[in-house]
Amino acid sequence: MSEAPAEETAEPALARLWEPEPEPLGVLFDPTGHPEVDAALERLAELDGVPVTAHAAVYENVQQTLSSTLTTLDDS
Repeated sequence: MSEAPAEETAEPALARLWEPEPEPLGVLFDPTGHPEVDAALERLAELDGVPVTAHAAVYENVQQTLSSTLTTLDDS
């Protein structure tokens, strides 16, 4: 019975050895001149050095901001 916990502890530790370090994306963009759009695009630079599993939330937030901004422009 004491062998199972040791195996469970060793497996996650071994898995971490094989996880690659996040590499900088080097996201560059030309400013649009629209403050909300530029702020949203700058958020993409925050992803440098962040594990890929955390990217989805930032992408969703940027997409929502850009969609809202476009909708506002369409309504004008």
